[in-house]
Formats: sequence, C-alpha cells, structure tokens
Amino acid sequence: MHLALTDILTCPRCGPPFGLILLAEDVRERRVLEGVLGCANCRERYPVRGGFAELRWPRGEATPGQPFAGDAPAGAAPGGAPVAERLAALIGMGGSGGGERSFSLVLGPGAGAAAAMAGLVPGAEVVVADPSSAGWPELSGVSRMAVAAALPFADRSVRGVALTAGSDPGLLEDAARVLNPMGRLLVEEAGAEVEARLVAAGLRVVAREGSTLVAVVA
Repeated sequence: MHLALTDILTCPRCGPPFGLILLAEDVRERRVLEGVLGCANCRERYPVRGGFAELRWPRGEATPGQPFAGDAPAGAAPGGAPVAERLAALIGMGGSGGGERSFSLVLGPGAGAAAAMAGLVPGAEVVVADPSSAGWPELSGVSRMAVAAALPFADRSVRGVALTAGSDPGLLEDAARVLNPMGRLLVEEAGAEVEARLVAAGLRVVAREGSTLVAVVA
C-alpha cells in the first residue's frame, strides 16, 4: 500500500469526517508493508499485513488482517493488458507530477488488471478493493485492501472509479462521493435505475454502451 494513500483513508466505522492515523511498522520505498491504521474517534484499529489493508466494518466473521471465509484466494495478481487499457481510458486515469500519486479505484473482477493499469500511467496508483488481493505480492503502483458497506475514502479524493461487472451495486453512491471533479466513474452491468441514482448523487452520464455507463461530476 502506498504511503500517500493513508492521507485520504477514513474510518469505515465513523465515516468520511474521520481520517485514519498510520502507525507504521515496516515501510519500504514509500510502501506500507506492515502497520496499523487507527481512528482517533472510535479507537478502532485496522491492520495492514503484507501491504494489504483490512478496512471492512463490521468485521463479521473475519479475523483481522485475513479474508472473510468464502473469499476466493489469489496467489498472484493476474495480468490483462487489453482490459487494463480499456478501464484506464474509460475512467480517465491520470498520473501526477512532483512525486505525488494519483489514485484510481477498481472494484470487482477488473481488479485483476490493476498492475497493467498502473504501468500505463507514470505516477498512477491503482487501489484494488478486493479481499482476494490479500494473497497478491506487493506490486509497485497497486494498493490492496478489503472494504465492506462503505468506501473508506475522503470526499472527492479519487481520480477515477471502476465498478466492474460483479461489484457491489450498493457502493454506487459512495463511488460518486469519492470521485474528484477531474475523474470519471465507470459502471458495468448498470441496471435501469443506475442513471437516476448517478444523477441524484451529483453525476452526469457522458457515455453509454449497452449496460456500461461512464459518468462525471456534474
């Protein structure tokens, strides 16, 4: 997990107004491999193990730092250059100068293309919100975490968001909330009600192909 990502993470329990504080145990080349993210409001602690952040709340049956029972394990991040190019283009993925990072978020099966996406744009960091990524090795340009009913990011803090086929449709409004004015939100397998939900969340649909929508901040 890239160190700069901790600047925009918020407490999954308390919500966006409450940021998390990193207590780092092992940081190498600006990547957090071991540590704890703590909330000063509720005192909840979220572990980072092997670069993977466990940011699900409520915890349910999970052991902190480990995937829930039933989560598909993954020994390594898969490739997928054609998918990566498509996703990067549709969400308007960009990099940043001056050594800073630009964050894009991918949920669902498209997360497998994260490493290839990161390789397309210098200064880009692709955040994978997928519990199976706990088994991946730490990769440059890819931050890994698990989320539950809400996205633990500050408002308007993410450059692009991809809700790929099979991701939780309940996260649509939260995805709209974290999208910054320069970015785009991609929704695959969008149902009939999705466009109305996007408009209500302050977004405007700019492209549609079948059940795939792309929206921007209105």
